[in-house]
Amino acid sequence: MRAHLIDGTYELFRQHFGAAGRHSSPAPFAATTGVLASTLALLDDGATHVGVASDHVIESFRNDLWPGYKTSAGMPPELLEQIPVLEDALVAMGVTTWPMTVFEADDALAAAAAVARADRRVEQVLIVTPDKDLGQCVDGRRVVQLDRRKHEIIDEEAVVERFGVPPASIPDWLGLVGDSADGFPGLAGWGAKSASAVLARYGHIEAIPPTAAEWDVSVRGAEKLSATLRADIELALLFRRIATVETDVSSDVDIGTVDDWRWTGPTDDFAAVAERLGAPDLATRATRLATRRPT
Repeated sequence: MRAHLIDGTYELFRQHFGAAGRHSSPAPFAATTGVLASTLALLDDGATHVGVASDHVIESFRNDLWPGYKTSAGMPPELLEQIPVLEDALVAMGVTTWPMTVFEADDALAAAAAVARADRRVEQVLIVTPDKDLGQCVDGRRVVQLDRRKHEIIDEEAVVERFGVPPASIPDWLGLVGDSADGFPGLAGWGAKSASAVLARYGHIEAIPPTAAEWDVSVRGAEKLSATLRADIELALLFRRIATVETDVSSDVDIGTVDDWRWTGPTDDFAAVAERLGAPDLATRATRLATRRPT
């Protein structure tokens, strides 16, 4: 058994700025129907246990930690309006869906990955997103990321190759380097190469010796970097906290068990939902696919 955990927000963005965006006058729900179609394609390829996490609201508890953290401001309204539409449509299609309001989709995916990893029946957990934040959840080849756009599996070896540090150090790496997409800057002067070199040796921010003279790894500009870290270590730890995914989201949604995520087919409501979305063929595809599933 394999578990597929999909970042619904990422998929909606991908469809909106990808296939749907290439049309001069896309249908009002083109991004939503694109996600539904791609989810059915995943099921058609053999996925059996599927969960989709979405950011029902873009803001989360992290906005209280850092004022510059990402918000919904400036996002295309036609995209924001489709988030609840997608969630309802996925539920009607019979897919386990986690709409997040306090936490984020990334947190739900991390929580679900932990549940699936603890289930010995699960041979592999696939977190369906290339988002670097989720790299911290990767474990060998048992828990991996799947980049569907590039048709790539991101296992632990690939995480180390990309960032120069193992999955456990990804939050520390982001704490030093920052993440412009999420709206926190990291520490001045610290870049990808310097953070990778230091964290590959020391693992976590608080384990880095306070002065460059104590470092036994060669890093360009070490004196200045160590001075910055000494002065701003609390800020680095805050950014690491922001970059660390949560695995207890029970106050927001019920992740359930792996068995709860098994797709058995669309609900009776899906035909009407697909009709309203302007894609009645999706209901036909879903029903046909369900009939081919073993009971």
